[in-house]
Amino acid sequence: MTDPVRLRITEIFHSLQGEARTVGLPTVFVRLTGCPLRCVYCDTAYAFSGGEMRDLDAVVDEVLAYRPRFVTVTGGEPLAQPACLPLLEALCDLEPAPEVSLETSGALDVSAVDPRVVKVLDLKTPASGESHRNRWENLAHLTRKDQIKFVICDRSDYEWARFKLAEHDLAERVDDVLFSPSHGQLPAAVLAEWILEDRLPVRMQLQLHKILWGEVQGR
Repeated sequence: MTDPVRLRITEIFHSLQGEARTVGLPTVFVRLTGCPLRCVYCDTAYAFSGGEMRDLDAVVDEVLAYRPRFVTVTGGEPLAQPACLPLLEALCDLEPAPEVSLETSGALDVSAVDPRVVKVLDLKTPASGESHRNRWENLAHLTRKDQIKFVICDRSDYEWARFKLAEHDLAERVDDVLFSPSHGQLPAAVLAEWILEDRLPVRMQLQLHKILWGEVQGR
């Protein structure tokens, strides 16, 4: 008899997706505990530690109770837990099958992620303090359905992201490259003007959950 797969879970909750292509749609979030990064703008430091150890089957049953069309596995950095991979697979196997997405920093290897999962790769800009952790090899494992996100803190971040967009031909790798202003650091209208001025092939996004609920945990 094999031991059950277990994960350390910070929270499971039902909310509106605040970011990415499915923004505004009701989504079940599974937030795993732990993260090896310390981005200066992180808004989920409460997920760095603590959490509750739970069996994979129990986590999947709780998600299934919501009858979700969309499920997002997030963190922290979810891939820091090896059991994240079987969790993603189990969520994709649900009937009826939801669209499963993974919010990951891009610092850890995504090659083993179930191909049915939509990967949202959050490439770290210099002002995050963690740009040296970007694993550029991950770009080879992205498909058109996946997404790439940059959180922009200032003009230097914007210029860096603009350069990476062209250097790695990111708009041809995925359907959506997302530029998001760092909440409380860069006015959204300023970033919008930069994008329009340079005619970048990116989607600007705001964090809907912060507009609606601020820093409330589990929303």
